[in-house]
Amino acid sequence: MPDVWATVTELDPATQQRLAGVLEMRGADPQQQALRRSFLADIEFPPRCDVLEIGCGTGVLTRTLARWPNVGTVIGVDPAPLLLEKARELAKDVPNVSFREADGRLLPFAPASFDVVIFDSVLSHIPGPDQALAEAFRVLRPSGWLAAFDGDYATTTVALGDQDPLQTCADAMMANSVHDQWVMRRVSAIVYGCGFVVTHFRSHGFAETSGGAYMLSIIDRGADILLASGRAGSELAAGLKAEARRRVASGSFFGHIAYASLIARKTLS
Repeated sequence: MPDVWATVTELDPATQQRLAGVLEMRGADPQQQALRRSFLADIEFPPRCDVLEIGCGTGVLTRTLARWPNVGTVIGVDPAPLLLEKARELAKDVPNVSFREADGRLLPFAPASFDVVIFDSVLSHIPGPDQALAEAFRVLRPSGWLAAFDGDYATTTVALGDQDPLQTCADAMMANSVHDQWVMRRVSAIVYGCGFVVTHFRSHGFAETSGGAYMLSIIDRGADILLASGRAGSELAAGLKAEARRRVASGSFFGHIAYASLIARKTLS
């Protein structure tokens, strides 16, 4: 099945609203927030710098960037008007933030317009991430910083052992929600080809043993996908969701995703 995020502009408003809720739910998760803070701490933001976030969605990270030390202005771009409408609503009291509708593979900005360009959980959803990274290089000023944070989604697991039925939900969810589950394993080579020099590459683990909202949402959405595709009947889909909650109640739930971050610098020119 296709990556729902790669086709977000083609979805009906109700589905886009649901996805907006998913973005804000994940952004409110304390462990996810800690991962982003750790990632941002590796970026050397110049004083009063101009920052571009590509694929900003509802502006979860954009709002954080606006308050980050040394950040002057932040522009968030996204191809989905409905997500941008939500982003503007949530950032209406943040004066140094603005949003524009744009595809990260064809940015409406002049060369050398920004000091920092950031992709947060975006490259895995872009068909042709090399184009987006080349555009980032173009709009960055000499010695500007590129930062990318994304899941190594092939590691996503909720399994307690071999052939765990709940893993089928996680696999279905990732196949439906991620265009390229392995992009962070290749991103260093891609940015090198664009002209960047990589300065940091780190792994960040996300784990839940108490059945937090994020991992349960992956199981629930995966079960719904299995039902919609005919791979599971309604009784089995409901049973998979119930099993996840039984594990939470019994203290046996486990979920894990490995994330990765890359920081690179545009070579002097």
